[in-house]
Amino acid sequence: MLLGHVSDELYQALHDVAVEITDDTGNHLGTTRSTASGAIHAELEPGAYRLILARDGYGPKRSRVITGQPTMIRMLSDTLYGYVWPKWSAAGDTAELRIHSPEPYRATLWRYGYRREPIELLGWFDEHGPRAMRQVLPDHDLAGAGAGFNGTGFTSPGHVRRLTAPDRSGLYYLRVETPSGRHSSFPWIVAPARPAADIAVLAGTNNWNAYNRFGGRSNYINEAGLPAAPVVSARQDLARYVIGNKISQTAPNDSYPPLSFDRPDLECAVGPDEEVTDPLAGRISGTLAPGFWRLLGWLEREGWPHDVYADHQLHSGVLDLDRYRVLILECHPEYWSREMYDRTKAWVERGGRLAYLGGNGIDCEVVFDEAGSAATYLTQQPDRDDPEQAHLESRFHQSHRPQAELLGVTFTHAGEGTGAPYRVIDPDHWAFAGSGLRRGDLIGRTSLSERIPGGASGHETDKITASAPADVELLAQGTNPDDGGADLIMRELPSGGAVFSAGSMTYIPSLLVDEPLTRLTNTVLRRFVAGPE
Repeated sequence: MLLGHVSDELYQALHDVAVEITDDTGNHLGTTRSTASGAIHAELEPGAYRLILARDGYGPKRSRVITGQPTMIRMLSDTLYGYVWPKWSAAGDTAELRIHSPEPYRATLWRYGYRREPIELLGWFDEHGPRAMRQVLPDHDLAGAGAGFNGTGFTSPGHVRRLTAPDRSGLYYLRVETPSGRHSSFPWIVAPARPAADIAVLAGTNNWNAYNRFGGRSNYINEAGLPAAPVVSARQDLARYVIGNKISQTAPNDSYPPLSFDRPDLECAVGPDEEVTDPLAGRISGTLAPGFWRLLGWLEREGWPHDVYADHQLHSGVLDLDRYRVLILECHPEYWSREMYDRTKAWVERGGRLAYLGGNGIDCEVVFDEAGSAATYLTQQPDRDDPEQAHLESRFHQSHRPQAELLGVTFTHAGEGTGAPYRVIDPDHWAFAGSGLRRGDLIGRTSLSERIPGGASGHETDKITASAPADVELLAQGTNPDDGGADLIMRELPSGGAVFSAGSMTYIPSLLVDEPLTRLTNTVLRRFVAGPE
């Protein structure tokens, strides 16, 4: 009889887990061990039973099962995990630490700009019970329902450490270290209590969540829901690899369950000694919080005061665009709600100025739940073979509007996975004033991106498409192969509104190390902050 499957926090099958079976009163009924697929089998009379599970490297736990209803049993490894909840706040708001550690830990709060600035020692954390700083995972779909940190066993208010959001807006990191040398860090977005600058900068927290695979689901693996049994071999079990990502994301939009923000971000950590000018190592750090840090570091180095907000704060109206002259978008703002799009487009038409410094932006619509603690990603790709859908340029175009109407450009797969400089097309445009550049000169030759080196036009790039407004001006174009270079564009509206789009995910990683790109971006921001001449 199958009682359930046991898996870790990534929904990987755990084999050879020791399992003790008792009835509801604690009477011992037998023992068993999980199989290679994580399955737990036992011959029992129909009814409810208690399981006690243990395996080296994981926190032991107790679970309840009912025969005939196989249970998704989740065990948490001895990895150091954590986050601040909520993940975005306004100055003066209260948030709480949600940390999992197999040993005592020390926590500090830092602000990350051009320099890393220590803000507060939050203290050492330990408890009377053995290894009591471990969290216990609920036995469910963690990616959809949340990780449940500070749930089981946190019965006293004193067991939860709370903190107040600092007065200064910015990107903060909670840094955690243990006596044995473990360390990790977790981002926290702090918006201002009231606007304090001309520039608002939007953190792509919807994107960070889309890539987060804690619980075994993201918008890229098991996006249509967890299978009945956990993963044994990723390349053999996941649709992304078995049938291909472009095919796996064709299910109707109502097939995709929500992804919770209430869980640790796996790829957003920064190293304990990492500096903003260090290369962006790893597969996706440049498109998540570490890449966002590079943008904020550049703004501080160049002397641009700014306020920082999370995506949901634009969606909900906490970010009042009419209080700002400029809105800056970061490396990879792929996932927006239609409310975010409509607010921003209307603001630009009223005279707001948008600097889109990333690539593959606003490609897919998200729908937030009422509390803003989870989002559903409308991931269904348009069917390019269907004549009625052939004109659709993106998933966002399919569900709402073409993003090129706002950004002037749209992501296409040409040039994907390559990096290259831009070639100047229109050196007489005011954006290049004083640069001395001529038509055909290259800018953005250097980059901090290690995954996709080669230049500021790279990784995923956007181009002018049929949906772009007719008044879009092409300033420069990436030299990527297969005509896959990013179109760097400007659009200026009669209202005074304007849009500058870099169209590349490696533009921001180049800013800190490429002088011509810095000059161009500073020229644009000076005009945008000052308003039209």
